[in-house]
Amino acid sequence: MKKLISKSIIIFLLCYAVGQQAYTQVLEDYNPNWTEGERETWFSSNDRLILDLDLDNFPLAYFSFEFPDHSVVFLGEKLWFFTDQDTAFTARVGELKKEFSRDQVNLTVFKNGISSDNASVKKILKIESSDLSMIEEGFLSEKRKIDRQGIRDFFIIGLFVSLLLIALYKLAYPFIFAMMIKPISLLNAEDFSGSGSLQRFFSLDILFYVFIVNMLLSLMMVTGFVVFRHEWLEARLELNFTTLLILWIAGAFFLLLLTIFKFTAIKTMSYLFDLGKLEFPHFFYLLRLVVISTITLIVVCLFFLLNEFSQIKMALELSFAGFFWIYILGILALFLIMVNRLGFKKYHLFTYLCIAELVPFLILAKLVLDLGH
Repeated sequence: MKKLISKSIIIFLLCYAVGQQAYTQVLEDYNPNWTEGERETWFSSNDRLILDLDLDNFPLAYFSFEFPDHSVVFLGEKLWFFTDQDTAFTARVGELKKEFSRDQVNLTVFKNGISSDNASVKKILKIESSDLSMIEEGFLSEKRKIDRQGIRDFFIIGLFVSLLLIALYKLAYPFIFAMMIKPISLLNAEDFSGSGSLQRFFSLDILFYVFIVNMLLSLMMVTGFVVFRHEWLEARLELNFTTLLILWIAGAFFLLLLTIFKFTAIKTMSYLFDLGKLEFPHFFYLLRLVVISTITLIVVCLFFLLNEFSQIKMALELSFAGFFWIYILGILALFLIMVNRLGFKKYHLFTYLCIAELVPFLILAKLVLDLGH
């Protein structure tokens, strides 16, 4: 009892000395004491952080907690809560001791790929009730260290270079550009008319167009990685303007090679299923859908980058989900067009589209989803 009274008096005197100042005094920093869960294999990532909290000393003080998004937090053997987004809050030490009736309790945080830099626990003297939002904002900006202006500069420069190449392409190949960009062709399906307007994939005009499309896709991919997997990238690369540009250009060339491989696979499947020259209208129909969807993604991303950066993660989640369903609907529309215009058997076309489009796209989407989380 004497020990409790003496500590309470110390807390009271310190609170009085601090007065109405805006800062908080840290009594104990637990961050160096985090224990990371052992990796089961060399290639698996850490999935938990473990920490022992002292509930005996300074019962009138507060614990300041900061946890990353999508974390599962246990206190003792009890499931405490799940964080849907980055979370920062405080809890009085005495209240936790009253809840668990012990001098020490084990705190465990579960999240795939988590490290000791992603979470924070401190025992503090005082917290201003009006400063909760300030603490959470500090956690989002300082803990994650996302350079907002750097991302904006990279995205705007990348978009400017892409638009410049698009303008040059329009001057050099106005007919192909007009044919590949108009949305009405998704409805009238003019590529399936039998005229065969695009029959030379491995030509400079088509490859240049495909490369520009992949530049736009790579721009969105790099931006999405920075927003969703900032800590993962920062642990492996020095994230600056030059690095983001290198990732963007390298990603564009990688997507170009992937696109060439996809067209070759579609051509091979078309030959095996005896569908004639179907690979050209098939590929360019979905490519046109990708172009229109990617432009919409870029417009949404640009708006939130420049106006509502705090909502960029939610906006990109919804946009990428929309892109996924639009592509699925595009495959369904492609199936209906082929059945109505080309007269092939339905099960024949269904098997062809599942092997050539649906299954590879779902596998790729699952890989991207796992990497994003």
